[in-house]
Amino acid sequence: VQLQACGGGLVQAWGSLRLSCTASGRTFSGYTLAWFRQATGKEREFVAALKSTNSNAFYADSVKGRFTISRDNAQGTLYLQMNSLQPEDTAVYYCTASRTIIHSNLRVPSAYAYWGQGTLVTVSS
Repeated sequence: VQLQACGGGLVQAWGSLRLSCTASGRTFSGYTLAWFRQATGKEREFVAALKSTNSNAFYADSVKGRFTISRDNAQGTLYLQMNSLQPEDTAVYYCTASRTIIHSNLRVPSAYAYWGQGTLVTVSS
């Protein structure tokens, strides 16, 4: 599965961006999907995930209430709506997918099989 993320850019604090992630040649049906991010000099960290079984959404505490993850299985597109962005949200954002992932591993990068190339989000103060 090849993933392509886009939608990043430069935005002022309190602004919004919507990231998109598409899968080449297939839909996302049956996949658990997630967004991770990695700031310069830091480890990759979990942002949000949607389980394949029931589409329940899970968020990092740092983005809860500001970010919304959603998916369009028919279009094969994953979204991350980001509102009230802050400078600490600056990072490269990665979309990822996996068919088989247990709940306790939702926030673990190594548990995911497929990764997009990342899109840079820069939030200025």
